[in-house]
Amino acid sequence: MDNRPIGVFDSGLGGLTAVKELQRLLPGEDIVYFGDTARVPYGSRSRETILKYARQDVRFLLGFGIKAVLVACGTVSAAALPELTEEFSVPMAGIILPAVRRAAVATRTGRVGLIATQASVRARGFERAMRSVRPEVTLYSDACPLLVPLAENGRVGRDDPVTRLVLEESLAPMRGRDVDTLILGCTHYPLLAEAIGAALPGVTLVDSGAEAAHFISAAREWDRAAPDREGRTRYYVSDNAEGFARISGLFLGRPIGHSVGLVDIETIL
Repeated sequence: MDNRPIGVFDSGLGGLTAVKELQRLLPGEDIVYFGDTARVPYGSRSRETILKYARQDVRFLLGFGIKAVLVACGTVSAAALPELTEEFSVPMAGIILPAVRRAAVATRTGRVGLIATQASVRARGFERAMRSVRPEVTLYSDACPLLVPLAENGRVGRDDPVTRLVLEESLAPMRGRDVDTLILGCTHYPLLAEAIGAALPGVTLVDSGAEAAHFISAAREWDRAAPDREGRTRYYVSDNAEGFARISGLFLGRPIGHSVGLVDIETIL
């Protein structure tokens, strides 16, 4: 048995969708979450900058003696996960492979869509993963940079006029491709799942954060916590802890209930 915590990080609040599922699947595990809210979003950054930020995020989490890391950020998973895996000895998982595996099983027509950040689409990590899992599937990828600000600001309702307008424009290319499955390739996007589902009726949505949580909960590279304990989750951000605490309930389905730590992530070398 190993009671050390699991570390989870994202560029902002989106990774909380993965935390919510981890808490459900592994109620006895401690979790340390870091949201880099001072530098969100990562999706429009260069690959070099994304790697720099991700290294700092992992080093911060290592300070808690973590036993595993869930990279709950599609951008980092696509652009930097191989380097992080080589540089750090702690077991590490991203969101790409779990989401692609689920989509490959879910699709009936072999036509799958992906919406993600600009950096994730540019890195083509989802395409490579799909070719390795089910090469006959056609994957259509679109960058949707406006969706992260919507989620970060709580504009997620299907009847919100701003949300409807943004989704109408962002999802327009996907409508003409006759996809039957859509990967939400950024962990912010599941918060918009109801609105996305209304815009693409009949399309199966794959929650990349939830799939990553299932993946890491089943991993054999690390031992579970004692079965009779109650896990605790600690939350840290690099900016606006009060705002994070206020909005986080939308992602977790309940209020955090305690204070959020503030970190000067730029000092983490």
